[in-house]
Amino acid sequence: MSLPRKNLVFVLGTRPEAIKLAPVILGAKERESFNCAVWSTGQHRELLDPMLAYFQINPDFELNLMQAGQSLNLFASRAIAELDQLFVRQKPDIVIVQGDTTTVLATALTAFHRKIKIAHIEAGLRTFDLESPWPEEANRVIVSRLAHCHFAATAHARDNLLREGVEPGRIYLTGNPVVDALMMASVHIEKYPPIVPQVPEIIWTNSEIPVVLVTCHRRENVSERIAQVCQAINQLAHDFSRVHFVFPVHPNPAVSAIVRSTLFSAENVHAISPLDYLPFIRLMGRSRLILTDSGGVQEEAPTFHVPVLVMRNKTERPEAIEVGISKLIGPEAQTIIEETSRLLSDSSTYASMIRKENPFGDGKASERILNALEAL
Repeated sequence: MSLPRKNLVFVLGTRPEAIKLAPVILGAKERESFNCAVWSTGQHRELLDPMLAYFQINPDFELNLMQAGQSLNLFASRAIAELDQLFVRQKPDIVIVQGDTTTVLATALTAFHRKIKIAHIEAGLRTFDLESPWPEEANRVIVSRLAHCHFAATAHARDNLLREGVEPGRIYLTGNPVVDALMMASVHIEKYPPIVPQVPEIIWTNSEIPVVLVTCHRRENVSERIAQVCQAINQLAHDFSRVHFVFPVHPNPAVSAIVRSTLFSAENVHAISPLDYLPFIRLMGRSRLILTDSGGVQEEAPTFHVPVLVMRNKTERPEAIEVGISKLIGPEAQTIIEETSRLLSDSSTYASMIRKENPFGDGKASERILNALEAL
C-alpha cells in the first residue's frame, strides 16, 4: 500500500530564494510522493518575478506584501499575519524555506506557532556576528532554533549546527541547489546566449578584453562603503584602461543614488540596470574577476573558475576562501584597488586562485533534499 502524499509548501520572496528553491520545487512536482504548493511574499517583486517566469513556476498564492518605504518589522508583521491564515486553511505537512531573509524568518516563526514542520535549506551559515550580515545572521540563527530538519550545503555548515546542539539526525549534508540551478541555466545559455543589456558588443566579440563584474548591495555596505567601492572602480578604470568594469546596480534607491553620485563616467565603466538571471550568469562566466558582497555569487563563481574578491569584513561562506578561489578583502577603496590590481597584472597570482571544483555542490543537491523529505 502506497503512503499518503506529503503536502509541501515552499515559501519564497526574493530572487536568491527563487533561484535556489527552483530545482527543488521542479523536482518535487515530478515525484508522486508530494503535493507541492508555492507561496510568494513578493519581498523583492521586481527581481523575483522574472526569476519565477524563467523556471516556469507560478505561485499558488501571491501575498504582495511589499510597500514603498516599508520597514523590516512592518513587512515581517504583515507576513506573519497573512501566512498564519494560509497555514490554518491549507494545513501543510512541511513548510520549506531557503536562506536568511525576512520572508524566511516570518515563515519559520509562523509555522512554528502552528506546529508545522520546518525544513531549512542552506542551513548552518554563520559569521558569528549579528551585525554582519545584518539582519541575515540573526535570521538564520533564529530559524535554526525552530527548524525540524536542516539541509546544510557543506561540512562546515553542518559542523556549525552540531556545535550549536542540533541533533545529528536532523542534519542532511546536501550541497547547495544554487549549483543545480546554475547547471540548468548554463545548458540553456550555451544553446541560446541571452542578450546582456547595456554591455558593449565588443565584450562578446573580443575575448581578449578583460571584464571585471562588480555587485554590491548588502545593507551593511550601503552609504560610505558603497562610495568606497565606486571610488575604487574609478581608480582601477583609470589604471587599467583595457579592462571593462560592469556594475549591475541594485534597485535599492539608497544604493543607486550613491552609485550615480560617486561613480565616474568612463568608456570602460558600465553602471547598468539589474540583470535577469540568464544574462547575469552569462556575464559571470565571461568575467575574468568578480568583486562582490553577494553570498550567491560566492557560491556560483567557482563553477566558472572565476576568482572572487569578497568586499566584506566577514563571510559565512569560508569554503571558497579555504580552497583559494575567493579572498576576503573588506570594502575599503585602497584595499580593493590593491587586490584587484594584483590579480589583473600578476598572472601567477591569478592562476593560483583558479580551482577546478566548486566546494558548494555538484548539481545534485535538490535530489538529496527531496530524498530526505520523502524519508521524514
